[in-house]
Amino acid sequence: MKKLLKWVLPGAFAVFASLQLFNPPRTNPPVKNDFVTAAHPPGDVAAVIHAACYDCHSYETKWPWYAHVAPVSWFIVSDVKNGREHLELSDWPADPRRAARQLERINEALDYREMPLKRYTLIHADARLTEAQRKKIMDWTDATAAKLRGAAKK
Repeated sequence: MKKLLKWVLPGAFAVFASLQLFNPPRTNPPVKNDFVTAAHPPGDVAAVIHAACYDCHSYETKWPWYAHVAPVSWFIVSDVKNGREHLELSDWPADPRRAARQLERINEALDYREMPLKRYTLIHADARLTEAQRKKIMDWTDATAAKLRGAAKK
């Protein structure tokens, strides 16, 4: 058993150390058109969206220490990349039709309980939405999308 540990532990350490050479880049490009600045949500809605959504859906991602340790870093970078592809809060569309569609997507993701991801809320307590917070965001996104669609028709 001692011989096995003599080789397994250094081997496991060597594998772990070599994985660190393959860390993906963690980027935060410049913000182009911030959602909160462009859409003007009420303060409480903006605060909840910022806490629950911005880490994966904006260029303002806060990269925790474990986001620098492979293989965990691979999953985190992948989640942020996918999140930014689906909804980018740092490049909010100026076109009312596109903005309305984005708000509808937010509403739908919240309604179907797709967002925030369960694995994210496990270690980010401030991203856990209460039913009241979820409803408030959905009511605001629904009303704002309707206003934008009306403005686009004119």
